[in-house]
Amino acid sequence: MELIRRYSNCFVCGDKNDCGLKVDFFYDQKVAKAEYVPDQRFQGYKGILHGGIISSLLDEVMIKAVIARNFLVVTAEIEVKFIKPARIGEKLFLEGKVVEEKGKIFVAEGEVRNAKKEIVATGKGKFFRVTEETSEILKNSLE
Repeated sequence: MELIRRYSNCFVCGDKNDCGLKVDFFYDQKVAKAEYVPDQRFQGYKGILHGGIISSLLDEVMIKAVIARNFLVVTAEIEVKFIKPARIGEKLFLEGKVVEEKGKIFVAEGEVRNAKKEIVATGKGKFFRVTEETSEILKNSLE
């Protein structure tokens, strides 16, 4: 598995963001993967991971699936379906993959599973390939 490049101050993957999640993402056979153990800072209801964090994780694992293919993109649209609660302190497994490419738009799907391999949430997103000017700005954020 190959480590997917990160944006150093990104809330999800950045290793220099003090309040971020600091998740490492890897690419393996066309699938972006990561593991994450949420702590109490990110709970919604007591003992349960906030849905906004789950959405952020899904967005990131899907966009990483595109970035791993050497395209710089931004999120255009994301849909999240919550299936069951994710518990604070429980290891989560993330996967994302590109399912379609239409010109400048990539469509990706993602999922979050718990330690019992049960689906916690699924996502689908559209990611827009950036212009050359925006690409230069994004490249300056890379670690």
